[in-house]
Amino acid sequence: MAGERSLADKLNHLFACHTARSGQEYSNEQVAAAIADTGVTISQSYIWQLRKAKKDNPTFKHLQALAGFFGVPVSYFFDDEVTDRVDEQLKSLKDEQTRLNELTAGSDAQLMAMRAGELSPDRRRLVMELLDVVYRQEQAERGEG
Repeated sequence: MAGERSLADKLNHLFACHTARSGQEYSNEQVAAAIADTGVTISQSYIWQLRKAKKDNPTFKHLQALAGFFGVPVSYFFDDEVTDRVDEQLKSLKDEQTRLNELTAGSDAQLMAMRAGELSPDRRRLVMELLDVVYRQEQAERGEG
């Protein structure tokens, strides 16, 4: 996606790449509410105006808040090299997520992975240790271990 893109293009791309747990694109209202929780005031209508290129000169504070929500550096909005690099990373992550979803679609493994993703790193380690114990026990019962 090389080339100069507008703020609206970049922001809409972030909305398309980052989806809620449901798989749905975040709404302007959801993003505004999440940003408000950080102490920065931004309205859903202002986000809509930015996305529709009705407004194109937001404050740095608003750009920082939007970048923070989407997990990208604020330079994403200013530096096309950073934009391209981040977009490549986002594409790789999305491709990896798609492969993971295809492998685990409709299975208990998908539910386990989703729940584990909501745990702290320490709790995830505990789950992995428990899973390893159960795996070894099953292998032994099958006569494979």
